[in-house]
Amino acid sequence: MLNLVIFGPPGAGKGTQSQKLIDKYQLVHVSTGDIFRAHIQDQTALGQQVSQIIAEGNLVPDSITIAMLEEEVKKNPDAKGFIFDGFPRTVAQAEALDAFLAGINSSISVVIALDVNEDELKTRIAKRQEISGRADDAADKLVKRIDEYFTKTIHVLPYYEAQGKLSKVNGIGDIDFIFGELTAIIDNY
Repeated sequence: MLNLVIFGPPGAGKGTQSQKLIDKYQLVHVSTGDIFRAHIQDQTALGQQVSQIIAEGNLVPDSITIAMLEEEVKKNPDAKGFIFDGFPRTVAQAEALDAFLAGINSSISVVIALDVNEDELKTRIAKRQEISGRADDAADKLVKRIDEYFTKTIHVLPYYEAQGKLSKVNGIGDIDFIFGELTAIIDNY
């Protein structure tokens, strides 16, 4: 089973590249952002709770995120593998993901970090916000999300680097070129 983590700050291109990787490798896409948005759209009790947390620019607590993620994985018992997008965001989440996958006789194959500088991120997200109107892309929330990434989330990288599972790719440039860089790494697994 091929299990990937696509890592990077908001606006790094995780969603764009994830879709291309899903198509190529027939992976199941597990995006915590998509899961949260689906719960919010369906106005579930959890969705209402998550909506307020996200609207304030905060990260959803690990217990909620992990339970939702495990539910998504269990819905796809015949999957060739999974691509985790936007998760894990903390070392505790990475440890919980490793423990959950070990419990189903699996593990993370590779973690790919898309490197994009802060100026490029702000430009990309400003454009995305104009198109999508996503509440978490508003300027005040964006600064908070980027700050969360660079102060908290980035600490997950050494966790996977210590396991020999981390690869980094320049996330600035032609989408297809970046995709080629990603597949060159993934094809080794």
